[in-house]
Amino acid sequence: TQRPLRPQELTAAYLKALDLHMAEFRAGTADRACEIRDFAEHLFVHPTHLSNTIQEVTGRSPCDFYEEGLMDVARELLSTSELSAAEVARRLTMDPSNFNKFFKRFEGMTPIQFREQQALRRSA
Repeated sequence: TQRPLRPQELTAAYLKALDLHMAEFRAGTADRACEIRDFAEHLFVHPTHLSNTIQEVTGRSPCDFYEEGLMDVARELLSTSELSAAEVARRLTMDPSNFNKFFKRFEGMTPIQFREQQALRRSA
């Protein structure tokens, strides 16, 4: 049998699994967005235990890390690829209108405005 992971180990294991999931989004191989229960199942713990442990160790919720990861991937794809904003949304398994709202909530501008701003910075 496997010994239970210590809180720091469990948190590190979640963040590693999250990084792998974000890499799938980047590559366009993710077929869906994982939820806390998916990560918990992968780590052989209860979802509530996983969530509480991450909150306890980092002071942040698993959702914070997930959304931050999605935003990193979205910014990267918008900055470095020819994918349209709608294609980026679909790659992140989001509806384009929800993606626009999500992106704007974090970045303060729409994906298209962000891309235009990036283009201006590169040409300056």
